[in-house]
Amino acid sequence: MQVVSISSLKGGVGKTSVTLGLASAALAAGVPTLVIDLDPHADASTGLAVCADGQQDIGHMLKNARKAALAANVLPSGWVKNATSDGGAAPVLDVAIGSAFAGVYDRPDLGRRDLRRLHTLLNNSTNSTPRSTRTYRLVLIDCPPSLNGLTRMAWTASNRVMLVAEPALFSVAGTQRTLRALELFRAEFAPGLSAAGIVANRVRSGSTEHSYRLAELKTMFGPLLLSPTIPEQANWQQIQGATHPIHQWPGESAKNASELFDQLLSGLLAKGSVRNRIHR
Repeated sequence: MQVVSISSLKGGVGKTSVTLGLASAALAAGVPTLVIDLDPHADASTGLAVCADGQQDIGHMLKNARKAALAANVLPSGWVKNATSDGGAAPVLDVAIGSAFAGVYDRPDLGRRDLRRLHTLLNNSTNSTPRSTRTYRLVLIDCPPSLNGLTRMAWTASNRVMLVAEPALFSVAGTQRTLRALELFRAEFAPGLSAAGIVANRVRSGSTEHSYRLAELKTMFGPLLLSPTIPEQANWQQIQGATHPIHQWPGESAKNASELFDQLLSGLLAKGSVRNRIHR
């Protein structure tokens, strides 16, 4: 099971959109996936068409991480009912619901014990033994746009971190700072953590500035800059507002974007093949 944090120091670069695009690709490919919405704004939960019906949100589960039952509180995405997977089996896309309550942990002063809360929650779930099990191949953690406690909690629980950047000056600088912070964090807290790469998002092909900044990203980060890049999607807000996966949206532009997310997902999954069980 790969646990991947989707992170960015700068807000507004489309971090949640990339998370949703990868989740859509995983659903279409039949890759059993769990999305953990760690952003207190809970936009990923909204986009994945889930609404709590007595289940605990991720913030309350983190508060009692040693005893909370993750599997009992995740919900299937509303996307699943209209989905078909490549393998023919019933597709799995579950969501640990986000909420503002998680914000109590989004502080810069979290100690080592608090940083391990999400790791503990995931570990306890994979080691429990109820009657039925849910096997995930991929866990995507949508992080807040900061390097405070919640992001560092996600990094502690993750194998890899995927960074999202726009081809713009402040975003490029923010990506560089995030990579430095990741290296420092890895050295002190998580020696097994690695960078999954940098996704350039909302790229405008006709923009001279974007072309320049993309070249800058390639020069600065080399192979860490992932291919393909994700172009600006004019109807992305409409797709998210309708709470639909991009793979189920009509039109040529959505089809093209879906294929790009398929490629990103394939590259992500090619880096690991270990599977763990989360029980349900």
